[in-house]
Amino acid sequence: MREPDGFREFVVGRSPSLLRTAWMLTGDAAGAEDLLQTALARTWPHWSRVSQGHPEAYVRQVMVRTNASWKARFWTREKPTDLASASDGIQTDLYADADPSGSVTDRLVLAEALAQLPLRQRQAVVLRYFDDLPVAAVAEIMGCSAGTVKSQTAKGLARLREVIGQDVLVEEEL
Repeated sequence: MREPDGFREFVVGRSPSLLRTAWMLTGDAAGAEDLLQTALARTWPHWSRVSQGHPEAYVRQVMVRTNASWKARFWTREKPTDLASASDGIQTDLYADADPSGSVTDRLVLAEALAQLPLRQRQAVVLRYFDDLPVAAVAEIMGCSAGTVKSQTAKGLARLREVIGQDVLVEEEL
């Protein structure tokens, strides 16, 4: 099968951002890679139509729905126990450039806190604040109303405040 026009450029250009979103949704590097690859594989056959609109929003929507379907299963995925050492020539921290000003500890605390949120709250918080998408775009991606996005975001932020501490999170007017 022939590669669709513009698909490779999209993948090369947008994968780092989409991979960070996938990591925030899944909470681990291996799961994030699987989620992004699955979303891109599902996007490939529809690329001629998708590329005419907003392909990044489409891929995010596929990631959110795929992640939700994976969470709904009682099946557990493999979880790596050791990272490859730097001497192997393999980059062990795929997200080192994701937030150069943040410390590893901050990222781990955030990942642990996000893991404690219910799926819909986690999706809303990640898409609204990490991806900085407007409420309407998040609603479209999640397949719900703007009001649901606002309530899920508010509940998610409240839970994060409980887990992390109130001083860490800045409240934004919903």
